[in-house]
Amino acid sequence: MNVPEAYARCEAITAEQARNFSYGIRLLPREKRQAMSALYAMARRIDDVGDGNAPPDQKLSDLAAIRKDLAQISSRDKTASADDPVLVALADAAQRFSLPMSALDELVDGCEMDVNGTTYRTFDDLVVYCRRVAGTVGRLSLGVYGSSDTERAVALADALGVALQITNILRDVVEDLADMGRVYLPEQDRERFGIGPGLEGPRDRLLALILFEAARAEQWYEEGLQLLPLLDRRSRACTAAMAGIYRRLLTTIQHDPEAVLRGRISLGGGQKALIAARALTRGAA
Repeated sequence: MNVPEAYARCEAITAEQARNFSYGIRLLPREKRQAMSALYAMARRIDDVGDGNAPPDQKLSDLAAIRKDLAQISSRDKTASADDPVLVALADAAQRFSLPMSALDELVDGCEMDVNGTTYRTFDDLVVYCRRVAGTVGRLSLGVYGSSDTERAVALADALGVALQITNILRDVVEDLADMGRVYLPEQDRERFGIGPGLEGPRDRLLALILFEAARAEQWYEEGLQLLPLLDRRSRACTAAMAGIYRRLLTTIQHDPEAVLRGRISLGGGQKALIAARALTRGAA
């Protein structure tokens, strides 16, 4: 498969499956947009293994196979990925940009935590998971964007990823428990609010716990969004659009925490487009 065809497939995957992510990367110039689509397609592949219906042993085997693919890309083995559009595109993006390929291995580590049923005693334990499954994506994105202060930007991109992942956890708290038996809210925090391992307990206490974690997420946004001035205009707009969509979800949760107990909350296409337009014109999240 040739490189343009591979990128076209990754862009199609992103358009079809990235309901929030795609609004930001549309704002990037062509080469960066293609690279981000390749990164998304690989991240989606890893995530789909973790959230799929295969037995745990099969999932771990599939993740090990992905690790081998990533190692071949890192070693610039051009024969390893010839028939796989995601690998072809990712290999090309890795040559064009300074992608920290080790971050993709960390993303696999985070997925393995899900497969192995890892639980989180403290919030710091949860942050380790968030850095692996979302901070990694922030650092990979920064490899595409570039920055005026790389060392500082890496830490801020990681923090912004943590903010987005905590938002995801709060949005999906009921769905994760019902569909996969996963509870990400730290045990220490649940005990503080009198909430059991299956989120059982007084409803008002559960709502208080959700607001408590939402306030923590807001602190991570305050730190992570300091990344924006370190990026060029288009990369800043892309990041601001993606962060703005998730931060709007967090605001919705803060205003109505019961919403996450009623079902999965989301923004309409018009709201997302407006946030993206604002990010392009103002560079703000």
